[in-house]
Amino acid sequence: MEITASLVKELRERTGAGVMECKRALQDANGNVGQAEGLLRQRGLDRADKKAGRAASQGLIESYIHAGRVGAMVEVNCETDFVARTDDFRQLAHDIAMQVAASAPKYITADEVPADDQDHVAELALLAQPFIKDPGVNIEDLIKRHIAKLGEAIRVSRFVRYELGENASQDQA
Repeated sequence: MEITASLVKELRERTGAGVMECKRALQDANGNVGQAEGLLRQRGLDRADKKAGRAASQGLIESYIHAGRVGAMVEVNCETDFVARTDDFRQLAHDIAMQVAASAPKYITADEVPADDQDHVAELALLAQPFIKDPGVNIEDLIKRHIAKLGEAIRVSRFVRYELGENASQDQA
């Protein structure tokens, strides 16, 4: 099947992947946009796993306050300040801050959850929680998608959540 520019454009708009990546994925999927999207996602996740070990010392601190009653701050790190200044990275940090405010996680990763709370990992660990804007995706997968798109290691270093009238905060160091 011939891969048209409109097919490449459609896939690019859906995924944010590069033109040549979209074209190759469409060729591998025989022009099926849905299959090509899956291929790009899988390839991106594979790339994200390779980048996970890299140092991420740049980034930003993002805050979110909901109705003046609940607030959250998160530190999201990446490899370069160039990526930290992009709209995609800023949106990711904002979404994670909103997630912390809405879902009140206690830990960043599932590994940090105590053994007696293993039944509640999806509630307690930020990276295991379903994303509030798209419950079919968890926060870890959301971050991996951004790693694939931006080409750098990204990680959540710490967060804090405050709720009006509550004395204790959940601070992750």
